Amino acid sequence: MLCFNMAAPAKSTDASLSVTTGQSATVSSVENVPLQYSLLLDHLIGDKRQIKDLNPTVMGALPSPQKTEEQKMIERGMESCAFKSLIACVGGFVLGGAFGVFTAGIDSNVGIDPKDPLRTPTAREVLRDMGQRGMSYAKNFAIVGAMFSCTECLIESHRGKSDWKNAVYSGCITGGAIGFRAGLKAGVLGCGGFAAFSAAIEYYLR
Repeated sequence: MLCFNMAAPAKSTDASLSVTTGQSATVSSVENVPLQYSLLLDHLIGDKRQIKDLNPTVMGALPSPQKTEEQKMIERGMESCAFKSLIACVGGFVLGGAFGVFTAGIDSNVGIDPKDPLRTPTAREVLRDMGQRGMSYAKNFAIVGAMFSCTECLIESHRGKSDWKNAVYSGCITGGAIGFRAGLKAGVLGCGGFAAFSAAIEYYLR
């Protein structure tokens, strides 16, 4: 009986130690949960995230074919300043011609002979005046478009940047070159006006 009574406290002591050990292990595991969660977040979206190269062949998409020399030459030609100036010249010619014909259509003095203003103009005379005004507007718009596009392309190539300043510089140069034909004051006003208009257009588009 004595031996049995002495063994009972030893078992209870062992049980209490096991319970204490289990509780400490539980507490330590609970304390490690936020740490492990933070490490997981670091590897997923944090600084330790590995940036993988999204290769189309790995993702199951078809690989892009290699460009031929002809395609590269065509791309270089389309990105050249000469091609951009040509496109702007053609676009300005078409737009200017349409604008000239429109303004001539709403002008009540189209086709009227200054020597005989009371005579009613014929349809041929009206169409002739509309064509002349449309051609004049088309030429002016084509020249302005080509000058603006060429100078902007050259400025962008020189600066190595594509921002709103290129359009402002190009507008000032174009307006100044057109206005200088009428004098220094007209050139300065043309430079400022074209630059302000270009800045407003760039601000609206961007």
